[in-house]
Amino acid sequence: MERTYLEKHWRGIALGVAAMAVFVTASNFLVEIQISAWLTYGALTYPGAFLVTDLTNRALGPAAARRVVYAGFALAVVLSLALANPRIALASGTAFLAAQLLDITVFNRLRDKVWWAPPLVSSTLGSALDTALFFSLAFAFTDVPWVTLAIGDFGVKMGIALFMLIPFRALMAVIRPAFGSRVPANAA
Repeated sequence: MERTYLEKHWRGIALGVAAMAVFVTASNFLVEIQISAWLTYGALTYPGAFLVTDLTNRALGPAAARRVVYAGFALAVVLSLALANPRIALASGTAFLAAQLLDITVFNRLRDKVWWAPPLVSSTLGSALDTALFFSLAFAFTDVPWVTLAIGDFGVKMGIALFMLIPFRALMAVIRPAFGSRVPANAA
């Protein structure tokens, strides 16, 4: 019996899930620590989640990227409930799931464009959605200056998204897509 595409690449998926859980859990803990009136430490770590999603999508396709997101989401919510404020953990889970699924869809539609367009555009749109959802759900009706923090965090996320193009490009050579730029029907 022939193994499916995803069965052949379980290691890549497992590595993506572990990396996703680390980035999201760390970000959920660090978002509670302000650097300034405009910024939390979570803004420095969370963009790594988009790097994981985009590399998985590039190498294994959108179905594998969605599996990494779903499993990483479940692990991160459980870990975040133990390490962070429950409201932050639930807000993060909601924002994360919506933003990462948007990232996967946008990345996949742009996958045949110049190499930097899919990760930059998908991360930008995903970060905008994530920031709006997370900060409004986590901090609305509290004393936290959440609009100011959201603006500052989004600005830093955009700077990091540009910087993340460097490791994305470098890692593309290591994780060459198993199917080239064309996604097989069973991988979508």
